[in-house]
Amino acid sequence: MNKNFYITTPIYYPSGKPHMGHAYSSIIADIFARFKRLEGFDVLFLTGTDEHGQKIQKEAEKNNKDPKKFCDELSETFRSLTKILNLTNNDFIRTTEPRHFKSVNEIWSRLIKSEDIYLDKYSGWYSVSDEAYYDTDEIEDKEGKKISKISGSLVEWVEEESYFFKLSRFQKKLLDHYKKNKDFILPKSRRNEVISFVEKGLKDLSISRTSFSWGIPVPDNDKHIIYVWLDALTNYLSALNFPNTDDKKYTSFWPADVHIIGKDILRFHAIYWPAFLLAANLPLPKRVFGHGWILSDDKKMSKSLGNILDPIDIIKNYGIDQLRYYLIKEVSLGNDGSISMENLKNCINNDLANNYGNLCQRVFSFIKKNCNNKIPDNNNLKENDINLINNIKNNIPKLIDFIDNQNLNDYIKMVVNFSFEANKYFNDSEPWSLKEKDPNRMKAILFTIIVQIKNISILLNPIIPISTQKVLNTINLSNKDISIESIKRDNILDCSLELKSLDILFKKIDNDN
Repeated sequence: MNKNFYITTPIYYPSGKPHMGHAYSSIIADIFARFKRLEGFDVLFLTGTDEHGQKIQKEAEKNNKDPKKFCDELSETFRSLTKILNLTNNDFIRTTEPRHFKSVNEIWSRLIKSEDIYLDKYSGWYSVSDEAYYDTDEIEDKEGKKISKISGSLVEWVEEESYFFKLSRFQKKLLDHYKKNKDFILPKSRRNEVISFVEKGLKDLSISRTSFSWGIPVPDNDKHIIYVWLDALTNYLSALNFPNTDDKKYTSFWPADVHIIGKDILRFHAIYWPAFLLAANLPLPKRVFGHGWILSDDKKMSKSLGNILDPIDIIKNYGIDQLRYYLIKEVSLGNDGSISMENLKNCINNDLANNYGNLCQRVFSFIKKNCNNKIPDNNNLKENDINLINNIKNNIPKLIDFIDNQNLNDYIKMVVNFSFEANKYFNDSEPWSLKEKDPNRMKAILFTIIVQIKNISILLNPIIPISTQKVLNTINLSNKDISIESIKRDNILDCSLELKSLDILFKKIDNDN
């Protein structure tokens, strides 16, 4: 079995400050990366910044800055975000790096060799904001302006000499690939959307521009700049030392296991990217997963509405684990999800403070007072104790399947339910009533509940890593023992060691805050 796993976020366009959409894509990818590491996989997790194109050039000019220096500053903001979001990315790619130029030039060269590029004239609607071309039926008039129906961005009519990619030639090959690989695009609604678009007919794609200079020049014709999406998508290969296809990084990790993206860039990843790869005679990624938008109180976030939720502000006020948990628990992955500060507070109070946090605090306090602060060395368990523990163990294959199919909502629902069941077990067993009359039974109950806390904490670790790490440290579990395999082993607990102290995991939020 191949134990390598390659996951990517979109590379972010650093023309403004990071927002909740950036945070959401990155957190989702990080959770999958962390889980696969718990499974024993060698994980490569890539994120980065997409720094070329007309939009960047205009923003740099507006700020009287050299484009590269402008990108250096903004890219650093996004690099800092990886620390703030507590991401475990192994690499951070920038499209202004020499390794990326090398990869893009190789892709262009392969498309020339396959005779899938030709020179012609482009005329049509173009959005600088989206760096995307739109057909006439995708444009509408709004207040005297031409707007993309898809993104709401302003479009302008462009006429210029351009190199074209023979996208139309790949219509059947793409449809065949979608048919043979049912899970290539997820969720299913996105797959249906892509198939419907491709079935209508694909037009050849303009893949160079002459109206600006900030980008990678076309080899042998530097009057042309390579289209920003052909440039940007290649980042997934650049990080693997492509074009050296004998390199261990490339042979270990390509094709990518999953590209995590927002639904607004689905067309580029599910149509253009596989077509470029087919033309370049390279393997296609195994999956493209397009998640929905994060809405603020049921409305798409926008500056004009003043409803943009800044992830950094939320983290400062409530904590990164709290934000990570809330986004996964309350937003249905694949659909648009509305978030609100009121729901965030309720989620922190009910799920984290009252459920998981309260369970840990109560059990550890009881052991400290009644068992010399050590896990009781008594695993003379009854049937209901064993059933409780086995419920998690028996569901591990199902949990792995949820993760492998990007079904985070059912995953978290099941794990939260384990936590509720553990709380109920502790309450119903009443170990405090057994201190005098049946101390051995009390110890068996405490051993059982600690095993459950261990296993629930390991399963929650990809989502709330800081908090669960504190809990696992409290029961003296070393980092090397935090794995899916450790869930199957009850004897991993060292009953000779005292529990470490644990502060309150999640402070309750007052509604006034």
